[in-house]
Amino acid sequence: MEEVDKILIHALKQVGTELSEEIDSVKSFTSELIVEAVVRCIRVIDPGLGSALPTTLPPGMSARFRVGMSLAQACQDIGYKGEIGYQTFLYSSETEIRSLLMFLVEKLPRESAEASDQPTGKSAVLQRAIASAIKAQLVAPWLPPNCRLPLHGETQTSGALYSFHSQHLSLPHCVRDPRKKPQKEVNDYQRDFLRPVTAQLSHNASVVASILEQHTAELSAAQEWDNEWNSQGLLSRLTPQDYRARKRTRLRKRIEEQLRSAALPSAESAFGALGSTSDLSDMLQAFKGSASSDHILTKGSHFTHSKKFAFTQEVETVASAVRQTDNHQSQQEELASLQQQFQQLCIDVDQLTTELKHTSVTNAQVLDEMKQRELHNSEEEEKIQVKKKTIDLLPDAENNLLKLQGLVEAGAKRVVNLASQWEKHRAPLIDEHRRLREICSNQDMESSRKLSEIKVLHDKIRVSTEEAKKKEEIYKQLVSELENLPKDVSRAAYTQRILEIVSNIKKQKEEITKILSDTKELQKEINSLTGKLDRTFAVTDELVFKDAKKDESVRKSYKYLAALHENCSQLIQTIEDTGTILREIRDLEEQIETENSNKTVANLERILEDYKAIRQENSALAAKVREG
Repeated sequence: MEEVDKILIHALKQVGTELSEEIDSVKSFTSELIVEAVVRCIRVIDPGLGSALPTTLPPGMSARFRVGMSLAQACQDIGYKGEIGYQTFLYSSETEIRSLLMFLVEKLPRESAEASDQPTGKSAVLQRAIASAIKAQLVAPWLPPNCRLPLHGETQTSGALYSFHSQHLSLPHCVRDPRKKPQKEVNDYQRDFLRPVTAQLSHNASVVASILEQHTAELSAAQEWDNEWNSQGLLSRLTPQDYRARKRTRLRKRIEEQLRSAALPSAESAFGALGSTSDLSDMLQAFKGSASSDHILTKGSHFTHSKKFAFTQEVETVASAVRQTDNHQSQQEELASLQQQFQQLCIDVDQLTTELKHTSVTNAQVLDEMKQRELHNSEEEEKIQVKKKTIDLLPDAENNLLKLQGLVEAGAKRVVNLASQWEKHRAPLIDEHRRLREICSNQDMESSRKLSEIKVLHDKIRVSTEEAKKKEEIYKQLVSELENLPKDVSRAAYTQRILEIVSNIKKQKEEITKILSDTKELQKEINSLTGKLDRTFAVTDELVFKDAKKDESVRKSYKYLAALHENCSQLIQTIEDTGTILREIRDLEEQIETENSNKTVANLERILEDYKAIRQENSALAAKVREG
């Protein structure tokens, strides 16, 4: 059991149990240490189940019983089939604890499972500790500061809380392409002027949130680029640089089209030069809602400017006359009449502007009609020219018909000759076209096959890269763990001890096999002797019984033979009963040793002490209830 206990203690240290160097066997485990070891193992086996279990025993006895029951239930939930209860942890037995710890150590995930399911690298242990601490804090219920016990003081502090507020960060980016060297100005700026991340933010509480936001944005952009390149970039048969350039060009063209369409004038503003001053005023008033229409600069026609100029001269003449007149009433009447004239003039200007717009539209329609008529006239002129040439040919119709017929026949012969020549050239061209189409289709099939192979290779490369990264991180982690291991212990010593254990096990197996074979041989010999004795007694009994009927002395011999056989049977039975009693004695001695190892007396004393403590707690609670 010494080697088994050392293996268990080493495994418990690996999962984070704090064991001193003095503890070298399970017999030295206390109740607090047993609870901590079991909880650490359960947290590694099932983090969701073990995060709600405390690693220490509370001071109150009732709370201790509840913790023991919850631990027993957790062990049963992960598959422990043995007898377990709160007494297993509070009043521990060496055999029960050893079997429980052996079960938990066997249930621990192997290195391969940890490498695939948990993060690896130098910070893997720290990340797992952070995750377990966060899960424990999320599971623990929140309590006000006045109601917190010392147990909750570790997980629920009264420190200040901050909201998740992120700000933009300016980070130096390295050039991944070795052919492109970074510019000197960029390096100078990053070295001399770019401030650290903590100095770029207005509050120190936003550092973590801003870094997480920046990292998430860069990671999502990289993932989107990988997905786009694997889905569309490979199909375009371009290099990544050409694909990015084409995408940038398309985006620039789309932006230019959007800006151009937004900058084009509307249908109403297309006739801005023909529109009235009031329409333009309304449009400007729509863009400048706060400005009044009196202060809007309008652009009218020449007729409008002349009218305004004449009206301005009349107003100045009337104003000078008004200034010379002393009658205030006449000034008011003249001013009213002038206002009426001004309004009438404005109405006339609007009407004229509307008529001008209508005239412009009519002019455009007339221009379109003129263009259509010019096209029609050109067609008619062509027809007239054809008819004129036909009329010129009528006086000498017969000769012209013969000439025309000769031209037609010559044209037909030329067409037939050209058709025959075309057929001569057409057949090889068609064959060449078919051959080229077949080559093109073969190339398309080959390119599609190579494209699919490239995709598969990309997937394999990505998977291999991820595996290489994981293995490299595992290697780094193992190297760091190797550096942290004690240097005074050599591997040869462990190997020698393992070989000694294996040789001892082999010797024990050989001895057990030898004892079993000896036992079988003895049993066979006993069975053969018993059968031989029974057969000899039967033959002797039959011979003596025949002579006993005739001779008195033989009859006495028969009685002695029967008595001897009975005594021998009793002697054999006594020997068997003695062996059975000796086996029972050994079993009882083993049970006594087991009970002594279970510390029954000490456990009974602890149970009595716990019982007294529970009675005291109950009496104290009853006193508080009565006082309340």
